[in-house]
Amino acid sequence: MSVLEIDCRGQRCPMPIIELARHLSDVPVGDVLAVASDDAAASADVPAWCRMRGQEYLGEEVADDGVARYLVRRLS
Repeated sequence: MSVLEIDCRGQRCPMPIIELARHLSDVPVGDVLAVASDDAAASADVPAWCRMRGQEYLGEEVADDGVARYLVRRLS
C-alpha cells in the first residue's frame, strides 16, 4: 500500500479538508492519502468528508511527532 502524507499542521478548519480534496487525485485509486493535522475539528471533518465524497476513511493514527494522521483510501 502506498501512502502520500499531506502536512496540514498549523492549519485551521477548513484548510485540512480543502487540502485533502485538492490532493486526493495525487494518489491512484486504491492508495492512501494521510492528512497530518493538529486541528481538533479534523477528527470529525475527515470522516464526514469521506462519507460525503464516497471515499474510505481508514481511521486515525499518530505521527512520529504526536500529531494525528487521518487515513483516507481513494475509491474513485
